[in-house]
Amino acid sequence: QVHLVDSGGGLVQAGGSLRLSCAASGRTFSMYIMGWFRQAPGKEREFVAAIDWSGGKQDYADSVKGRFTISRDNAKNTVYLQMNSLKPEDTAVYYCAACSRAWSARQLLNAYGDWGQGTQVTVSS
Repeated sequence: QVHLVDSGGGLVQAGGSLRLSCAASGRTFSMYIMGWFRQAPGKEREFVAAIDWSGGKQDYADSVKGRFTISRDNAKNTVYLQMNSLKPEDTAVYYCAACSRAWSARQLLNAYGDWGQGTQVTVSS
C-alpha cells in the first residue's frame, strides 16, 4: 500500500495555470503507475493522465492533451500535474492515485487501489 496526499489546487482565472503535487509514502512507489483523475459535481470521476514507473510512458485524456503535463520524481516520491491554459470545464476535485497493475489498465478507475484525498481546482470565466 502507498499513502498519497495531493495538494496544489485553488482558484484561477481561465487561461491560467496550476501545478498539482502528490506526495507518496511507501517502499514500492517507483514501481507504481501513477494517475490523476477528476470529478465535477454531479459527474462521474474521469481519467485525466497517467505515467508509468520510469516516466517514459504518459497518457492523457483528449480533453487535456496539449495543456496538461504529468511528471514524476521517484527520488522525491512525488508526482505532478502541470495544468496550463485552464478552462472553466476543468473545474473539479482532482485526485491522484496509484496503480500496481499493467500499463494497459491505466485509464480504469477500478485499477487504482490507493487514492489521495482530493484537491479542488476552480477555474473562473
